[in-house]
Amino acid sequence: MSDWTIVFTRTALKDIQKLDVHVAKRLQKKITHFIDSGEPLSFASQLFKPADAGYRWRVGDYRVLFDVDEHGITVLKVQHRREVYRK
Repeated sequence: MSDWTIVFTRTALKDIQKLDVHVAKRLQKKITHFIDSGEPLSFASQLFKPADAGYRWRVGDYRVLFDVDEHGITVLKVQHRREVYRK
């Protein structure tokens, strides 16, 4: 089991609810895998311009943007790769 906790913001939950059921299940499975590995940041890429978030995970064509703090991981946004970095 992992020491990492994961929290989804209201925006991230809304993003996930908009997705197809199969895509949402795939995201859940991958995020669980990342957290259970014990080193979720080893699967992440640090963003160069962290205006929205500090890190991202790539799950197929979707990006999971998140920040890390002393409480764990806070998922900020889950969107398709063509939309996620647009303002």
